[in-house]
Amino acid sequence: MKTRSLSVLLLASAAFALGVVVSGPSRDARAQEADAGAPPASGEAIASPPTTSDGIACNEQRPLDYLVRGNWVTKARMPREEIQRRRELAAQAVRFRTEHYGYFEGFGRPEWNAHTPMENAGNTRFMGLHLRVNRAIHPALACVEQAITAQCSATPYRAQRLSGIRDRNTYHNGEVSNHVYGIAIDVDPSVNTCCGCVPPWTDHPLCAQEVSSIFERMQMPECWVRQFERFGFYWLGRDSLQDTMHFEFLADPSQITPAAGTAPTRLAPLDQPWPTPVPARRAAAAAPRRPR
Repeated sequence: MKTRSLSVLLLASAAFALGVVVSGPSRDARAQEADAGAPPASGEAIASPPTTSDGIACNEQRPLDYLVRGNWVTKARMPREEIQRRRELAAQAVRFRTEHYGYFEGFGRPEWNAHTPMENAGNTRFMGLHLRVNRAIHPALACVEQAITAQCSATPYRAQRLSGIRDRNTYHNGEVSNHVYGIAIDVDPSVNTCCGCVPPWTDHPLCAQEVSSIFERMQMPECWVRQFERFGFYWLGRDSLQDTMHFEFLADPSQITPAAGTAPTRLAPLDQPWPTPVPARRAAAAAPRRPR
């Protein structure tokens, strides 16, 4: 099944991408999200992901372990050896993102990629909304949209606002946001909470309520989360930040679609429990915190 919006999703080849804790926000969130409504640039090349009679051919993937924030972020109380191990993973993650998505000043080395993430970014559409992200993940978003359309009709949800690539890092203390690489997307920040972030995000009324499920602190349905996770996206709702609006592509961009003549990879459903919600009495004091 393909929707009209899927047919106009942009695809630059994976080879293009290959060649080529935290404190308060550093700029206004509305400025960070200004790209969400931008129309596609005129003259920008348009291509379609590989398709079959059943729609877009997509490999299911899991995030690479060393790209997941929870595996490399450090805390002061950790043993010295663990801190060193995690710093090595963090360095590995920076190199991978630089080589695949572009060099962002201050992280990694410019010789690892001659282009910046902004140069590698392109406009696309996701669930009917304009979005600017790294071209390397356009086909992954097409896969997610196709799956949501096919699987989530029982819990209908219409996104109103998306945020993709940013030109300034909103993390501090040595971290770098995946938004600057153009591989992160925020869905409806006003209604999908981040109860482990800094104010004003922790001031959301849902963060002050005692709930039994993290999905009671967001409007986006669980089905959407499951479809994102099938195709290499990591949901930051699973992080200590409980950033329910945020997804980041942490799988291999060269494996989003199957090679010619091969069947798409299918994985068993992710066998991982949903996170326990941050208690309401601690929502504003949860750590580490993520700036928005």
